[in-house]
Amino acid sequence: MSTEIKRIGTGPRMSEAVSYNGIVWLAGQVGNPGDSVADQTRQCLAEVDRILAEAGTDKTRILSAQIWLADISAFAEMNAVWDSWVPQGHTPARATGEAKLAAPEYKVEVIVTAALK
Repeated sequence: MSTEIKRIGTGPRMSEAVSYNGIVWLAGQVGNPGDSVADQTRQCLAEVDRILAEAGTDKTRILSAQIWLADISAFAEMNAVWDSWVPQGHTPARATGEAKLAAPEYKVEVIVTAALK
C-alpha cells in the first residue's frame, strides 16, 4: 500500500478524487443541470467510472456510495439507472437521502469510496 497521497483533477477548491493507503475517495459527481433524474444519474455514474479508471480501479471495487436526491420521490427513477449500472455481486454499502443540492437544476449527486487494485 502506498502512503503517498495522490490527487486527481485538482482545482483551486477541490480535487475530483484523492487516494491514500489503497483507498480512493471521489468528490460528489453531478450531471447536466436541468436534465432528468435518470439522465443525471447516468452522467454521474459515467463520471464515477471515468475517475475510478484514472485512479486505477473500477466499480467492482466500490466500498460505499452516498446518493443525494433533490427530491426523494425520484428514488425509483434513480434506482432504475443504478440497478442497471452496479455490478451484481459487487454492490457497495449505500445510503440515499434527500438534500438541497448546490443549484436547483441539479437533481442527483453521487459520492463513492473505492479500494484501489
